[in-house]
Amino acid sequence: MKFVWGIHPNALAYSMTTLGAGMMNSIFNFYYVKLFLNRYKISEAAFHQAQVVFMIWNAINDPLFGYIQDNSSFSCCSRRQFSILYGAPLYALAFLLPWFPWKHYEEGDWQSGLHLIIALCAFDGLLTFVLLAQCALFAEISTRHESRLQLIKYNQVATLLGSTSILFCGLISDNMENFASFQAFTVLVAALATACMCYTGKYSTSQYEQREICMENANLENGDGTLSWSSVISLTKQIMAEKNFLLFVAMNFFQIFHLAFCNNFTMIFADNLIPKDVLPSSLRSIMYGAGFICPQCLVLLSHTSLKKFGYYRIILFSFYFEGVAAAAMFILGSEHYYLLAFYLTTNMVIVQASFSLFNLPLADIVDADLIKHKRRSPLSSMVFGTNALFTKPAQSLAPMLVVTILNQFGYENLNNEVAQPDPSK
Repeated sequence: MKFVWGIHPNALAYSMTTLGAGMMNSIFNFYYVKLFLNRYKISEAAFHQAQVVFMIWNAINDPLFGYIQDNSSFSCCSRRQFSILYGAPLYALAFLLPWFPWKHYEEGDWQSGLHLIIALCAFDGLLTFVLLAQCALFAEISTRHESRLQLIKYNQVATLLGSTSILFCGLISDNMENFASFQAFTVLVAALATACMCYTGKYSTSQYEQREICMENANLENGDGTLSWSSVISLTKQIMAEKNFLLFVAMNFFQIFHLAFCNNFTMIFADNLIPKDVLPSSLRSIMYGAGFICPQCLVLLSHTSLKKFGYYRIILFSFYFEGVAAAAMFILGSEHYYLLAFYLTTNMVIVQASFSLFNLPLADIVDADLIKHKRRSPLSSMVFGTNALFTKPAQSLAPMLVVTILNQFGYENLNNEVAQPDPSK
């Protein structure tokens, strides 16, 4: 692979999907809960119903798409690059769904609940289809640890650039107070993200690419492209028989729960616990942006430490830090506003930074599965998809649990009181 101006073209192509997805995912995860709770006035029951439907779909679609991408005879599914290329425009359209209401929603309107269900399921379905192919590319571009660390490095630069969408979105839309500006910005982000992901689809390559093309042609000639559910069950059992995989899944579930908690509720906590005269809107935008930008900087700066200590020790240390910081903040209390703002930001940074490393252990699990079962090519998508089957429900459980707890302490009533003084809006 030739380097151009010191840039590795394949790593660059791979990371462009991360850039596009990062711009959209950051905005979606950060704003959708507040949008539906505060602006669309969705009821708690409808919110929970939407999250349950989303949880089921979220768990099913990952292993389903994983099996299809690893075994399909159609190139748009079996070729990682084509999955990204053709899925990118649909992914961007799904990203735009929540930001444009179907009508003016009244409080508790059932249509806002249906809107949330469709927005969540469509966005996650297309996200899974595109990013599962990219995760498989990560494992298949190279089996060398140094090459994977290089991909992580490029990936973090791309995530760093993509996460600035939160900062600019907050500044341009006054943290969603100017909703028309917010909508216009999301359309711009969707267009840029589509272009970035299409670049990956056109220019990325993997070491298994030629083998995939040969197998694809052979399958077309022999008619061997049919899918078998018995094969799905057999392959999933083989993957789940690995002790390291099961331990990783357990850890990943709680990390995703914590990450969803941070992404969905940091803004809500800051708005209700820190007075606006203490922390004005512009500083809040910078704070929220830092919560998404700094994790990528931290991972980039820890590149040498990753080589020296390995990802296991780095991730373990981050868990210790999170526990100590939470205990310290609990003892100090929420009346220390600047410390609370610092804690909320730091917590987001550490959780997201450690989660950014989770592709490394999963890629090692893919390699171990390839060697143990003497496969012709790795079951990358199936390993990532089976992991998601058990960990993705945490993305729904976190907002369901937190919204229930908040409403028990009067958040729903507080939200209604804030909206009542100006009924004309």
